[in-house]
Amino acid sequence: MEADISEMRNELQSRDGLWRRIQLECQKLYTELLKIKEYKDMQEIQIKHQSSGVQLTEQLENKNTELLLFAESGEHQEEELNKIRNRVYRKEQSHCSEQQRMKTEISDLTEELHQKEITIATIMEKASLLERQLKMELETKHKLLTKQQLLEFRYQVIKSENTHLKEMV
Repeated sequence: MEADISEMRNELQSRDGLWRRIQLECQKLYTELLKIKEYKDMQEIQIKHQSSGVQLTEQLENKNTELLLFAESGEHQEEELNKIRNRVYRKEQSHCSEQQRMKTEISDLTEELHQKEITIATIMEKASLLERQLKMELETKHKLLTKQQLLEFRYQVIKSENTHLKEMV
């Protein structure tokens, strides 16, 4: 995801650089257009004052043609720039929605993890309680076993005494 974001940032930066170059070129073209207009105006003034108007008219038409080509080029660049802006906007929207989806997913996973941790803690408490109960039962059983062994030993002693007494009688 980070790589995609980085790649998108790089693409946005390169497009931003392209956009700035296009703006700079448009400014240059506009400046050149103003110069051409000035030149055209000067040409018109010279045409009025000079008798060789045909030659100046041709030059003026050539300059007008160049001016139109520059204007068309500027329009084409403007259209291309708008397309790039739209693509960048769509990518940003896509990126934002993807980011939001991932935040939601992370939040859900965090909540699920929290629930599992609570469950594990509850199970551990129950296991600890059962372990203590088992130890207590084992101690009780051990005491009872010891007591039983002691009683069995006494029984054997009494039995043997009894047998001895019977023999004596």
